[in-house]
Amino acid sequence: MNTYTFTLAGAKLVALPSGALWWPDEALLCVSDLHLGKSERIARNGGALLPPYETRDTLFRLDADIRETTPRTVVCLGDSFDDLDAANALTEEQTLWITRLMAGRRWIWIEGNHDPGPIDFGGMHLAELHTPPLYFRHIARFGTSAEVSGHFHPKASVSRRGHRLTRPCFLLDSDRVILPAYGTYTGGLHSDHEALNKLMRAEALAILLAKPPHPIPMPRS
Repeated sequence: MNTYTFTLAGAKLVALPSGALWWPDEALLCVSDLHLGKSERIARNGGALLPPYETRDTLFRLDADIRETTPRTVVCLGDSFDDLDAANALTEEQTLWITRLMAGRRWIWIEGNHDPGPIDFGGMHLAELHTPPLYFRHIARFGTSAEVSGHFHPKASVSRRGHRLTRPCFLLDSDRVILPAYGTYTGGLHSDHEALNKLMRAEALAILLAKPPHPIPMPRS
């Protein structure tokens, strides 16, 4: 199978090669940091004119994961939109696409630092979600456990055949899992960054996005 299965606080979870997290027992699909509308936000603020295809590509992959898993609940872990204006600037096609994906299921928007307020879509808008035994929030909290979060866009590097390969990754230890950014136009923070070193236990794994996802000891400085 093109997945990686692990247990957090007794919950059996599945890392998908797209960067989504699947909780079969709850029929819950979780994604983080979609950053929809990023190219529009950059152009609006005088930045580079990037090809405006990232929203469509991100929604295409999310659509595929939803069709594959048929979740009852979808949790978007914050920074779903690159800012609140980007949510309002989506095309009619994109808005209808999101509305169609939401139809018939429980959809939860967790607040992020890029989208801290309610957006003009349906679903539930929460600061965080507790579905026992797990807590879903945008930014990990030091000293907590049973936590699913995003925000950091983690990535990790391995050397293979003399070449350095860098991939987005999940970070996993006995306390938490940090999801990679799901959005197409998103950078990443290397796993050896001080912020991630402080959060993750010594035995932490980096689960590199691949088919299937590939676990390695979390690279550190």
